[in-house]
Amino acid sequence: MTNNTRKALIFGKNGQLSWELQRTAPNDFEVLALGSAEIDLLDRLAVQKAVDSFSPDLVINAAAYTAVDKAESDEQGAFELNQHAVANILDAVESRTGTKLIHVSTDFVFDGKTSEPYRTDDQINPLSVYGSSKAAGESEIISRNLPGSLIVRTSWVYSVHGANFVKTMLRLMADENREQLNVVADQIGTPTWAYSLARALWCAGVQELTKPGKTARIYHWTDAGVASWYDFAVAIQEIGLEQGLLNHQVDVNPITQSMYPTPATRPTFSVMDKSAFEDNYSVQTRHWRSQLKYMLRELLADIS
Repeated sequence: MTNNTRKALIFGKNGQLSWELQRTAPNDFEVLALGSAEIDLLDRLAVQKAVDSFSPDLVINAAAYTAVDKAESDEQGAFELNQHAVANILDAVESRTGTKLIHVSTDFVFDGKTSEPYRTDDQINPLSVYGSSKAAGESEIISRNLPGSLIVRTSWVYSVHGANFVKTMLRLMADENREQLNVVADQIGTPTWAYSLARALWCAGVQELTKPGKTARIYHWTDAGVASWYDFAVAIQEIGLEQGLLNHQVDVNPITQSMYPTPATRPTFSVMDKSAFEDNYSVQTRHWRSQLKYMLRELLADIS
């Protein structure tokens, strides 16, 4: 480790975003990732000790309660991790001069009752316990107004690591006894490869470390383009067949949300405007379909 090495502390060691953050970290960063086995984020003193002992320049909070439907019957658990743990992280970061914070949030803070991409300053109105708990976490950060702290909202995240929609679709489509698959077509958003999100977060973090601390800010980052879950599933099958991940085709049928009820209400439209992030950090989003192709190539290489 050289004198120019910077330090980044990542909360949420085992999630798909954290996994991508660890493998895409810039070479001049020493990275420490802590999961639930190493730290209890609800223990304020433990969080403070972790931050003080590692002395990070940058803290990235990728830890979250993300079981959207389960949260409807576990409101306490959702708010503990998505709000109270955030407050503990803020306490620890606030005590250190110069340490910057990036907190990852979600499109579920919106109600989806629009037809235009959400801007960062649009009114939030979560429809679910999960969305409400993430909104509460955002509120903790905005109310503290910690200089240099960022909230980055994202959506529909997937990776070669962990469980996600892409891998679920591939598993179902690979079933030789399955002839058809029904997928919701009236929820519109943008799929996001966790690898591209991780790269964007590092880009923002590196640039923030060279700037004087500004007020807390909100940004959006997803891949480019628009899709329904049905569109996403169709693309997964098409590219999966092209790349040899699948060896037979199933009929993918579009259905409505009402035909597939879930405990949590989801926003019908949650496409987000990324222009502020792109302009401020000079990075460009790529279309979700091309990013999906890269991810599936990587998945094929891993299993070959």
